[in-house]
Amino acid sequence: MTADQILFGLGLTLVLAVGSQVLASRLRIPALIVLLPVGFVAGALTDDINPNRLLGSLFQPLVSLAVAVILFDSGVELTLRKLQGHARRVVVRLIVIGVPITLAVAALSAAPLLGMSKGAAVMLGAILVVSGPTVVGPLLNFVRPTERVQRVLAWEGSLIDPVGGILGALVFSAVVASSRHPLGYELGQFLISVGVGVAGGVVGTGLLWLLLRKLQLGEVLGTLATVASVVAVAAACDILRDDTGLMAAILMGLAMANLPGFEVAARRPFFETVIQLIIGTLFISISATVTPASLKGVVLPALGLVAILVLAVRPLVAWVSTLRTDLSNGERGFVGWMAPRGIVAASTASTFSVTLVAHGIGGASKILPATFLVIVATVTLYGLTASPVARLLRVTRPARTRPLLVGGAPWVIELGRALESAGLDVLMWAGLEEQRDDIRRAGLQLAHSELLAAATGQGAELEGVTAVLLLTGEDDFNALASTTLQGNLDGPVYRVAAPRHSHGVVAPYTDDEVLFGEPLTGAAISTRHEHGAKISSQPADGAMPDRHDLLFVVRADGRLAAVTEHHRPAPEAGDTLVLLGPARQAPQVTAGDTATVDAGER
Repeated sequence: MTADQILFGLGLTLVLAVGSQVLASRLRIPALIVLLPVGFVAGALTDDINPNRLLGSLFQPLVSLAVAVILFDSGVELTLRKLQGHARRVVVRLIVIGVPITLAVAALSAAPLLGMSKGAAVMLGAILVVSGPTVVGPLLNFVRPTERVQRVLAWEGSLIDPVGGILGALVFSAVVASSRHPLGYELGQFLISVGVGVAGGVVGTGLLWLLLRKLQLGEVLGTLATVASVVAVAAACDILRDDTGLMAAILMGLAMANLPGFEVAARRPFFETVIQLIIGTLFISISATVTPASLKGVVLPALGLVAILVLAVRPLVAWVSTLRTDLSNGERGFVGWMAPRGIVAASTASTFSVTLVAHGIGGASKILPATFLVIVATVTLYGLTASPVARLLRVTRPARTRPLLVGGAPWVIELGRALESAGLDVLMWAGLEEQRDDIRRAGLQLAHSELLAAATGQGAELEGVTAVLLLTGEDDFNALASTTLQGNLDGPVYRVAAPRHSHGVVAPYTDDEVLFGEPLTGAAISTRHEHGAKISSQPADGAMPDRHDLLFVVRADGRLAAVTEHHRPAPEAGDTLVLLGPARQAPQVTAGDTATVDAGER
């Protein structure tokens, strides 16, 4: 291909990847439902986006490194303290028990359905054991099941990918060798691969610790160093042992999420952007390698295999994995209805099938199209049915708002208790340890994550956060955090008002809408509370007491409506009002401090 054709192909691939995700967001459907058919159709209409023509032998190594970055990012989201008790037991069973069951049944079914040799069928079974965060994560974000179910499925999807990748490499080696090895030999090879992956994870974690803790690189350089470290370690591991880089990458992500001293929260927006671009590009590229001719005679048998995987294998695996646990019947049922295949299945199929065909393995040419069809069918099926199934099984999160209150001043804690008494599930975050102790003593739930990790991206989804209230005494911090969080949370972000004549650098000059407005600035509310004002909740059916200010309206269905500078929600029957009462003693006001005057006395 000429340079112009390569440039056109790369540009078209990126446009299709981003355009598909934009279209999916407008249609409010999972992006993968659009990405896969768009890539397939584009590949059928033109050769310009075929990655084998564009990149040649570079394509498969680049796919492996890209998947390693995806798994690292998913590992960063997995905090061990959030996976405890029976949920942890279920995740372990889903991998230890689920992988061999899925491999065995898929292989036994693929051989007669697709007319494959035993070697090709076992290879396909090994490929289809994975699910992966690239498909499970977006579907869970779309469905919003209960926290425990979301964490179980997110952990399974992230951990099963490196296991499946290593398993696929071992099965591939055994099939190519065309000889049977004793079980002990195969187990030994698997343990060697695990050892290489673990060693790579340890070395990579040490490298990240050196770069981020000792050298104390800034946000930009620290992010670049993190990506470079993941790529370098994954590449080194893959050179030593195929697909062990996936395990090293996810272990590095888990280390960053769970070891003290690592701060990855500030780098989340960059990672999320890169990951979305990688996912879109990979799905477009890999689906473009599937030709219409390769699907002849494969469609109906592959759909039969999908039916077996969806209706028999996954429910069986879920039933065994959740046996004698405290998961409800609805939670167990939803775990049994969520096993889409994703990018690791696609990448391993495209990697191994070509070599198996070259070695004359019977039916190997059907591995890639069959895997493609399984991915399309499972993603479409689960994507279209997950929401109604979750509602039927009653495992969806309630529509009521779950606010994250940022700040630990006494009035903020009292506001949290008032919102909780109004029926909301309140989450709080504070930077100072004494404020965090006050929050715990008040009986309110404290967010364990860093602020940005808890309030954005998958962190917010796992915590169930649907609104953020920035209520600290630092007006510039509130303004900057509001700017950062806007667009990264599927819900509103509010900040408390700063005094109009504040000497702050940022807060007085931002255009975003703030809570309450003057004269109810953050400083004024704090002063008023110090002089005896109480924050309370009461039904909206009665008259609002004199000299009280309305702060929030909690609707009958649990939605939170805030009073802002330019909007005052009208209370309706069944609503609950959150009010700020008058000061019991007049505050001492000095010149230049008019912002602290009791608004209720004006």
